[in-house]
Amino acid sequence: MNYLIGEYECKLDTKGRMVVPAALKRQLPDVEREGLVVNRGFEKNLVIYTRAEWNKILGQLSRLNQFQVRNREFVRKFTSGATELLLDAAGRVLLPKNLLEYAEMDSELVLACNLEKIEVWSKRKYEEQMNSISEEDFSDLAEQVMGNFDFGGGADV
Repeated sequence: MNYLIGEYECKLDTKGRMVVPAALKRQLPDVEREGLVVNRGFEKNLVIYTRAEWNKILGQLSRLNQFQVRNREFVRKFTSGATELLLDAAGRVLLPKNLLEYAEMDSELVLACNLEKIEVWSKRKYEEQMNSISEEDFSDLAEQVMGNFDFGGGADV
């Protein structure tokens, strides 16, 4: 799996269409054949997955015990609203109105690559999210999250 990189500002037209930036499209070689899937994110944003990545997640969800209420509720909530996106001839995708309303999107968007998925934010909410943690707090968070990883390195002696 190649991880996606980059942050892209783009516009949403009045019909709810968004042009997939060329630099991002180059990272998605199978997008025109396989399509994408968009769904609700956890922070009032949207998340776009490649079809392969979405199928991998569905495979993980299918292994959950459906006799447990919490599992059923999570799967139901997580998959509700998931919609296939197909690129048109102009390289645009139509984002569903119900998902745009959920994420409180206006015409200015930010596409932020996050490992194997693309987060879609209203520009205003993205700036709020990114500014909500100071550089010092980010440094502390990095230590908490990444501090115990063994990266296989060490001092060269």
